[in-house]
Amino acid sequence: MQRKTSAISAMVATAAVAGLALTAPAQAADLVDYKVVDDWTIPESLTGQPGDPVNGKVVAIDRKLGNCLSCHKMPIPEEQFHGETGPSLWGVGNRYEPEHLRLRIVDSKVINPETMMPAFYRVEGLHMVKDGFEDQPILTAQQVEDVVAYLMTLTEEEPQTN
Repeated sequence: MQRKTSAISAMVATAAVAGLALTAPAQAADLVDYKVVDDWTIPESLTGQPGDPVNGKVVAIDRKLGNCLSCHKMPIPEEQFHGETGPSLWGVGNRYEPEHLRLRIVDSKVINPETMMPAFYRVEGLHMVKDGFEDQPILTAQQVEDVVAYLMTLTEEEPQTN
């Protein structure tokens, strides 16, 4: 009986830790107001703080957060299984300004309503959201800024292979 109780305690503790991880994203009430300008940009930082590109890379490649690799090729050779349905992110820091990338991450459907890219910082008007994740953005405001900062470091163009 002691072993069964210990196993149940371990499962409860694991579930509690997992529950904390699931509630880490900002709740809808915590969403920062932002302004889309000219339908192409969010000029102001969501946090008023610069993003951390090191954390941005972690968020971008995390399969449960940014998951950018599922659709985009990126200059991260140590990671496997880069997607090809979205544009390559090699050199993206040369092609866009931070305010353009911020809108694409916050809600890319503002630019292209038909895109398959999810809105990472929007909770209104979504459908088929998994139970328990309603009113939660995929990323926090700081994580959005971190990913923007990371993407701005991607200035190297993809090597051409013959």
